[in-house]
Amino acid sequence: MEILERTSDVMVINMGPQHPSTHGVLRVELKTDGEVILEATPHLGYLHRDFEKHCEAVLWGGVIPYTDRMDYVAAMNNNFGYCLAVEKLLGTEIPERASVLRVLVSELNRIASHLLAFGTYGIDIGAFTPFLYAFREREMILDLFEHCCGARLTYNYIRIGGVSRDLPPEFEPKCRRLVRTMREAIPEYNNLLSYNQIFVARTRDIGVIPAELAIAWGCTGPVLRGSGVKWDLRKDEPYSIYPELQFEVPVGKGEVGTVGDCWDRYMVRLREMEQSVDLVEQCLDRLKPGPVMAKGTRSVKPPKGEVYHRTETPRGELGFYIVSDGGKKAYRCKVRSPCFCNLSILSEIAPGHLIADMVALIGSIDIVLGEVDR
Repeated sequence: MEILERTSDVMVINMGPQHPSTHGVLRVELKTDGEVILEATPHLGYLHRDFEKHCEAVLWGGVIPYTDRMDYVAAMNNNFGYCLAVEKLLGTEIPERASVLRVLVSELNRIASHLLAFGTYGIDIGAFTPFLYAFREREMILDLFEHCCGARLTYNYIRIGGVSRDLPPEFEPKCRRLVRTMREAIPEYNNLLSYNQIFVARTRDIGVIPAELAIAWGCTGPVLRGSGVKWDLRKDEPYSIYPELQFEVPVGKGEVGTVGDCWDRYMVRLREMEQSVDLVEQCLDRLKPGPVMAKGTRSVKPPKGEVYHRTETPRGELGFYIVSDGGKKAYRCKVRSPCFCNLSILSEIAPGHLIADMVALIGSIDIVLGEVDR
């Protein structure tokens, strides 16, 4: 018999930058052999806004609105991280009520962010209904933010020394209603999507990131914890009032497939929402009357020096490295973006998968391009 050798042609496909499943203006250059991906190269920079240079051009407090626009679906967490870094440089003591309020709004924003990730991931895979369920509860959180600071997406609420204003009277009862609603809604999400046979088939054993690989590429947040690594800065390098609060750190366990696959990363976010709901309730129980802003922080002028501070945002470890020359503006500000590091591993895990799996891969990493590009 004559043995025929089949030669394959490599085709280059551009996924994005204007593509609904790239979660922003991301271009992924795919080299494929038929439906199989041989190489995947992310091309960044379509949303670059020169954040770090802006930090050197405006006053210390004027940077906060720019932090809102990095990860714009978790703006409270960005405000929190930057303010903690500047306060570390200043050596400022934050009032108790302000510290509780900061953690409260940060955990609410974590829930809102994970709700968006849950809803849009369903759409990526082909399930539209979960998106409507997710936004039903997310609207409740955005209403709460509107009550406390007047904004629904970019807040400028957490300030150097505390928060911009105290909570209005209607905030606490509405927030407790949200806690009750979320405890009923999360099991509903699991019944709707998490254990759906089609969803499980599309996400199990796809994009497996072993723990060693995740650490080597600098992955953090649900991407790292989805690989079974129990690392959360709120526990391992605690800040603010987190050491006084009770919560668990969910990790991937390979319940439906291999540890570190797309399903594990997705499920970590669902379980983190449960923990954040508990944290929100604990913060509400800890609220006592008191000031919400430290004295002497109206005009910020840190001493000469440098500082690095990192916090746990919904997408991982957000770090601010700040250098002060003793002036009213930062001499240098460098941001360690969790989304940038998490996205970098895409080129490592994509080869060997089908083109349709690329959508599941990107959605499981849960990137926000405003933070990737900065």
